[in-house]
Amino acid sequence: MKYFAVMKQLLMSGLGLFCFILHTCAQERYDPEDRSLVHEGEFGISLGAAHYFGDLNPDYHINRPKPAIGLFFRKQFNEYVAIRVAGHFAQVGYSDIYNTQNAFDLRRNLSFNSNIWELGIQGDFNFFKFIPGNGYHRSTPYLTLGVGIFSFDPYAYYQGQKIYLRELGTEGQGTAAYPNRKPYSNIAAYIPLGVGYKYNINPKMNIGFEIVYRFTTTDYLDDVSKTYAGISDFPTLPNGDPSIAAILQDRSNETGETPIGTAGKQRGYSNQNDSYIFAEIMFSFNISSYRCPTAK
Repeated sequence: MKYFAVMKQLLMSGLGLFCFILHTCAQERYDPEDRSLVHEGEFGISLGAAHYFGDLNPDYHINRPKPAIGLFFRKQFNEYVAIRVAGHFAQVGYSDIYNTQNAFDLRRNLSFNSNIWELGIQGDFNFFKFIPGNGYHRSTPYLTLGVGIFSFDPYAYYQGQKIYLRELGTEGQGTAAYPNRKPYSNIAAYIPLGVGYKYNINPKMNIGFEIVYRFTTTDYLDDVSKTYAGISDFPTLPNGDPSIAAILQDRSNETGETPIGTAGKQRGYSNQNDSYIFAEIMFSFNISSYRCPTAK
């Protein structure tokens, strides 16, 4: 519930700032014929929420948003096309306890969280002309498409302790029993695809909102992909107890039922990579240059 409260606070703060700026700029006059200023681009900040989809959320529920924040620079080539470079920090996570309609997922009882750092380049394509300071062309919806890289490092909690999962090889990565399962990288590529809307408040400032889905090249954002390795594939502790890797590869026993993590049994859905989505409010400042007037 705390993430819903954070998201609500961010949205209310953004809308409040938007209304304040509109009020203070209400007397600003726009000259639709004034083309002395050339819109070169903009730089700004984005605030919003991120949500994960994957092996622990195969039905695309949107019920556990987490915060996202970004910085971007957009170079405008003309009134319709721009290139954007953006960096983001976000959090994602999910748990099988929310999959109440799927008996297998609920019994599987896996969970994860991860911080995401990403850097990407996107092309923005306006539906209409966008000319800051021009009363006739001060807003437009747009499409955005690009490519980027991101880092992630999934972790879970066990008995109150935060434990990173990748280094454990919970699906037998790096073991003799599964020679084809190499440890997965914590860096992957993503393809952002989405839509947005931006509004020019005055010649210097813009506000916008966009929703961008990220297709990724990894199925291990959540540390879940293929089949169980089985508890026997993991070494035991000197006292004979199972290792933390053996415990976290199968947490179904924590539900009070017979463990289901036998070697070779389905653990995830390897035919589809994980993904995530951002929904953000964006504030930006325009970069303009002056066009020399032509002789009449």
